[in-house]
Amino acid sequence: MNYIYYALLTVVCWGTYGICMHTGSVNMKDPENGRIMAFLWVGLAYFLTAVVAPLIILKLKGGNVAFWNYPTSGWKWSLIAGTLGAIGALGVLLAFGSAAAEKPTPPGWFVPVVMSIIFAGAPMVNAIVSTTKEGNWGRVLSKEHWPFIVGIAMAALGGYLITKYAPKPPPSPSSANASKD
Repeated sequence: MNYIYYALLTVVCWGTYGICMHTGSVNMKDPENGRIMAFLWVGLAYFLTAVVAPLIILKLKGGNVAFWNYPTSGWKWSLIAGTLGAIGALGVLLAFGSAAAEKPTPPGWFVPVVMSIIFAGAPMVNAIVSTTKEGNWGRVLSKEHWPFIVGIAMAALGGYLITKYAPKPPPSPSSANASKD
């Protein structure tokens, strides 16, 4: 049952990830390069959290710290996973930059929209890829697994509804006056 606590830890961390990335990039005070500057710091945090900390833990537990001796299949897939995670983090920042280029008012209202698309879409991709990888897709389409298909559809619907109906800022006084003319 401990897995639930770790899963909830991840939910809290990833749920606050987007707003922290957006806030960090805006606070770089560089409209053109702020997102890449923020990504550099995200990378440093990944290095400290995902390289330095595991080496310390492995050393304390007497584990193998000579990572060049790790099994090839294990490190290759782990490297692919890390690359996908980093590309995903860059994708978040690029999505924010693209949305910010549309000059939203107030700035940043798009953060929950972008993150909702990501966090509704990622579980669907994971479910489909995991099921396909295990060769179970035919079984999933059987009658006994209909809740799985409904769950994927509900995740898609939830992502759509959050994105479409995210609270928008009130119109600025200048745009309200313009519409009265």
